[in-house]
Amino acid sequence: MTEKDQEFLEFVIKGLVDQPESVKIHRVVDEMGVLLTLDIHPDDMGKVIGRQGNTAKAIRTLLRVVGMKHNARVNLKINEPEGGKGPSRTSDTAEAGAPTTYRSEPQTHTMKTVDEAMAELEL
Repeated sequence: MTEKDQEFLEFVIKGLVDQPESVKIHRVVDEMGVLLTLDIHPDDMGKVIGRQGNTAKAIRTLLRVVGMKHNARVNLKINEPEGGKGPSRTSDTAEAGAPTTYRSEPQTHTMKTVDEAMAELEL
């Protein structure tokens, strides 16, 4: 597959952020598929992630659709910038020397057909 997935991601992300010159995308292809790694300016993280991660989720869905068109599995990793907030720490492990635990929802990944993904986007 040519780098249409990377071009698509760059177009979408640069349209969302305030500092498009800071957008960097690294593309790696292996036996698992295509991994696109995104680096952006820290001030633009909220725009790309969106409320409750909905914008990032939609971008990942669109990338999977682009990948399906070219018989490839495309995944997106968004790198947290230096000095970023990161996930919330639980208060009971905040003391020195305690292992760090994070609050997060368990992620379940289900494969969707192209029709299901497109119907979800038309909401």
